Amino acid sequence: MDTTNTNQINPSKIMQIGMGFFASKTLLSAVNMELFTHLANGALSGEDIQNKLGLNERSLFDFLDALVALGFLQRSGLKENALYSNSDDSDLFLDKNKLSYIGGILEMSNNRLYPFWNDLEECLKTGKPQNETKNAGKPLFEAIYANEDRLREFIHGMGGVQSGNFMKLAHDFDFSKYNTLCDVGGSGANLSIHIAKNNSHMKCISFDLPPVGPIAKENVDALGLSDRIEIVSGDFFVDDLPKADVITMGNILHDWGSEDKVMLIKKAYDALPEGGALIVIENIIDDERNKNVFGLLMSLNMAIETDQGFDFTASNFDQWAKEAGFNETGVIPLTGPSSAVIAIK
Repeated sequence: MDTTNTNQINPSKIMQIGMGFFASKTLLSAVNMELFTHLANGALSGEDIQNKLGLNERSLFDFLDALVALGFLQRSGLKENALYSNSDDSDLFLDKNKLSYIGGILEMSNNRLYPFWNDLEECLKTGKPQNETKNAGKPLFEAIYANEDRLREFIHGMGGVQSGNFMKLAHDFDFSKYNTLCDVGGSGANLSIHIAKNNSHMKCISFDLPPVGPIAKENVDALGLSDRIEIVSGDFFVDDLPKADVITMGNILHDWGSEDKVMLIKKAYDALPEGGALIVIENIIDDERNKNVFGLLMSLNMAIETDQGFDFTASNFDQWAKEAGFNETGVIPLTGPSSAVIAIK
């Protein structure tokens, strides 16, 4: 029996992924309890952390030292003599008091998505969402938009997690031949803000449902950009899109099925002038469907969260865009697993 290959094969990847929820839930719990925000003010002892977070002493050091081993905390000393502080990335991205905070999406993952993913098998067998709607709750967006605190958390989380993509798009896409932009499903106006800040000639519209308007206006006013960013309320399923040289959609299309995707792309086509551009920011799955793991997993998440939503490839987008009337498409890589797919009228 040849054992050469057997000796080289090991189960470490299987175990790392299979037991990955250990590490995930440890990080999510730390974010949810605002551990990194507390540590942003300076190093703390285990006892200080125990008191601030209301923890039991039994697993205190296992919890903190696991976060050290995972690279989210730094430590000097050991156990009772230890002082804990944030790692550089935790300090930048997980301190609630910094504009760079991306923990909103992690809070939502902890509080909502984590238990829903326990029902992935049922989702795969039935094709039905496994979120609040499963127990006669309101659909995702209806539930979020009905509660102002939840809406603010959602908008803050989405804006934070996309900020790197918005910054890169604002720098990498050539806006010099355009003057106006409409961000459809603009949420807290984060994309419009990045475009306006980095392209002084551009005027932007952030278009979303009425409950979002006041939150977006606060963000725009706080940065003194109200003369260049207009907040417009509407429903992209019901209303025509505001006319602009560029129309953007960030994590909008993946919420809906194929027919609605094409309908929204066609609405963008109708709102654009000749030469205008539709820019769609998503976790675009590679055409071979074997590299962008996060894009594929996000598509599973959309199955858990929505009736028909799914993530897609650049080839899928090209087909839909041409069906809507666009004549050429392209791709700009952004940060991490995200890309912008672009269609020109």
